[in-house]
Amino acid sequence: MNSIPGFSTRRLPGADGTRINVAVAGDGSPVVLLHGFPQTHLMWRHVAADLAADHLVICPDLRGYGASDKPSDDGTTYSKRAMAADVVAVARHLGADRFALAGHDRGALVAIRAGLDHPDAVTHLASLDVLPTLDMWDILHGVDAAVAFHLYLMAQPPGLPEELIRSSADAFFGYFLDIWARNPDAIPGEVRAEYLRASRDAVPSIVADYRASARIDVEHDRADRAAGRRLTMPVTVVQQDWGAALGFDAAGRWKEWATDLEHLTLDAGHFMAEEAPADVVRIIRTLLAR
Repeated sequence: MNSIPGFSTRRLPGADGTRINVAVAGDGSPVVLLHGFPQTHLMWRHVAADLAADHLVICPDLRGYGASDKPSDDGTTYSKRAMAADVVAVARHLGADRFALAGHDRGALVAIRAGLDHPDAVTHLASLDVLPTLDMWDILHGVDAAVAFHLYLMAQPPGLPEELIRSSADAFFGYFLDIWARNPDAIPGEVRAEYLRASRDAVPSIVADYRASARIDVEHDRADRAAGRRLTMPVTVVQQDWGAALGFDAAGRWKEWATDLEHLTLDAGHFMAEEAPADVVRIIRTLLAR
């Protein structure tokens, strides 16, 4: 399985000509769904099928992931700003100048950047199980940071991270599929195999995506914080109870970024769109009604 049953797939131009693989179905007000790591747009298969009953649903593979182009990195290529511009370009190509946007993990970071950079395009924003980049680095310290060892590995200069990960790609990417899933059955064998294949073929671009979050993405977030720029559309944040685990006020952190915020915790593992799709659908539909 490499795409969502019932969805058509096409390759559309992103902001700078990068070709983005997109799965599309449905009709109505548009909703764009952005996947996380180490996944593809396939992670939305349950949620997207439900929403497509009354929405135009657009599920891209982020640049550097899945069947989308994987351009060489110049230090800005995999910034969330560049990836967000892809999303806006693809949506407009499909006739959606304004759209709701939901992202999980890496896709949520892209969604946040899209909401900050393109507030006239993003009508509603949902973020699943991630913190804004600036806050993520701020709360990781001491031994607690060991849970995010991959962030530090992929933040290193080009060369060693790619070599280490490429040499044991299935073990590396499979490790996160295993430890982050509370219900392993939510990711069946054929889907897991597709995630591993897609990630194995994208090691340099995946590392570049993470490296950007330790460099240029932090710069962009700091500039927004200094300028007082915030998300002005209705925002729903869904997380596991990170604050209790790591000792910080997750909702309080998010309030610094969003003027109209609903912050929820969900009793699920990290891959909540696959582990608790009915809950995620309900949360997104509630957001769209705001």
